[in-house]
Amino acid sequence: MRIRTIMTAICLTVFAILSAQTTVTAPEAPFSFEPLQMHSFPARDYPITKYGAKKGNVQANTQAFARAMAACHKAGGGRVVVPEGEWITGPIHFESGCNLYLSDGATVVFDDDPELYLPAVRTSWEGAECMGLSPLVYAYGCENIAISGSGTLAPRMDLWRTWFDRPQSHIDATRQLYAMLSTGVPVEYRHMEAPGVQMRPALIHFNRCTNIQLDGFHIRESPFWTIHLFMCRDVWAHNLDVYAHGHNNDGIDLEMTQRAIVEDCRFDQGDDGVVIKAGRNQDGWRLGTPSSDIVIRNCNIVNGHTVLGIGSEMSGGVRRVYMHDCSSSSEVYRLFYIKTNHRRGGFIEDITVDNVSASSMMRVFAIDTDVLYQWRDIVPTFETAITRIKGITVRNINVRQADAIYEINGDERQPIEDVTLENIHVEEISQFKSQATAVRNLDVRNVTYDRMTSSQRQVNVPGIAPGK
Repeated sequence: MRIRTIMTAICLTVFAILSAQTTVTAPEAPFSFEPLQMHSFPARDYPITKYGAKKGNVQANTQAFARAMAACHKAGGGRVVVPEGEWITGPIHFESGCNLYLSDGATVVFDDDPELYLPAVRTSWEGAECMGLSPLVYAYGCENIAISGSGTLAPRMDLWRTWFDRPQSHIDATRQLYAMLSTGVPVEYRHMEAPGVQMRPALIHFNRCTNIQLDGFHIRESPFWTIHLFMCRDVWAHNLDVYAHGHNNDGIDLEMTQRAIVEDCRFDQGDDGVVIKAGRNQDGWRLGTPSSDIVIRNCNIVNGHTVLGIGSEMSGGVRRVYMHDCSSSSEVYRLFYIKTNHRRGGFIEDITVDNVSASSMMRVFAIDTDVLYQWRDIVPTFETAITRIKGITVRNINVRQADAIYEINGDERQPIEDVTLENIHVEEISQFKSQATAVRNLDVRNVTYDRMTSSQRQVNVPGIAPGK
């Protein structure tokens, strides 16, 4: 009888834990999306003030975050609480089971002294794995982690802004990194943290983590990519307010990440808004982890280079992505942009963008298979591999003003296949309606505009302008 009572109690406890989980579904997706079962954190709080945090003291606060994370993890999880007020710190490193809770009125200010972000950690730079300065908020190999609350992450930018111009020492280092990834040098030997390299850290970089919740907080500026989820799984990002108008300030990058929902977020960026990536060249092939099963819904990309961007780092492949019921309220360069080049290989398939409204842009939809940016001339092509692009659908799009509706530039060595454009309307276009090369089975239905003008319009989006 005692054993039966104990077993009953255990079963009831397990049931209570499971029933407390949040289930996030996407039944509207055009592919089968298994519901996310998000972790429920125990009702235990670990205020950073209990672990030595002091306003205005960078060293004390950096140590307090580390101690609070360690205590929370050791106890089996809970919330690491940042109270109201401004707290200046160095990097925050996660441990499993921890929810970094930003209280109402709390602001975490990250100092911009690069020495605080040493020793180097395993991270990545534009699709290439390396050892670099610690991201400002970092997790590696963690599970059941979160950032929540209505507070703010706000890095100091004075020093990082001086790195935006990418001096020759930075170009030389990136050339070296590109050669190392192209020739199979192990990641632990790819050190990119030395003075002069100037590889800016991401604001949030979660690497190889599972069951991640990003909920309700604010971001104000970032040294590099703003939220970068690298080889992660089971991600729920919702109700975020993100503003970062520096160079390379993507809003959220899902790289080699699977099973993710991004919803009800506001992105105001100096680069792409929502981005799907999958590694660069040989690194993407080596890791062999496609980005897949991703839903983006009910988001507003205020400014940015794209509303949705795929690539150009996508060598591991991208499949099953669905964006719907989103908007852009100001200006973007392109609403939906697929970009790759002859070094990337990989594939992009089964992508749908549906029911998006936007104001002003250059292109509504574009595919470019020859995007190399500054790498065209400063690094060689170690290996040619053409990207397979197939099964792209764009429908129910309304735009006020654009230079052109669509421009598709495929590669004759492997033409793009099966592109459907349906119910796309632009009030005013100023250059041309459409262009398409090296594409098979292009199905265009009810793609219209009201008027053509000859005015030369300038799209003004913050950050570095796109180019080849």
